[in-house]
Amino acid sequence: MEAFAAYSHALAALVIFTLIILALSPVSALAKQKAGLAPGATPREDYADKAYRLNRAYLNGCETLPAFLTVTLVAILAGAAPFWVNLLASLVLVSRLVMIVIHLRGAGKPHGGLRSVFYVIGWACMGGLALLTLAAVF
Repeated sequence: MEAFAAYSHALAALVIFTLIILALSPVSALAKQKAGLAPGATPREDYADKAYRLNRAYLNGCETLPAFLTVTLVAILAGAAPFWVNLLASLVLVSRLVMIVIHLRGAGKPHGGLRSVFYVIGWACMGGLALLTLAAVF
């Protein structure tokens, strides 16, 4: 659709993030199965445990996806500035990808550290998308 062509990067960011979360779901489930956990079980909180890190990466993505979808799609529908919508949505995607890599490599700490920095970057970009939307509708 030509009406949304200006937002191609933002739309692609949404789809890519969704595909990553979809891919993490069975990978996380297989890691939990390999660890001897029942379907739907939560691994014990141990960052040394690969199943726990995969589960956290998947769940973090599931927690973020609704907000990311909402603020990005509403910004697009409100006609917010395409440059900023594309930039902020792309930054959310990059920040979330870095968080996933940190989770999977076991480089993150339970509190603070790089994982938290990239969480805040993504959160701030989603806040920016929300503000762009409000500016566009009022």
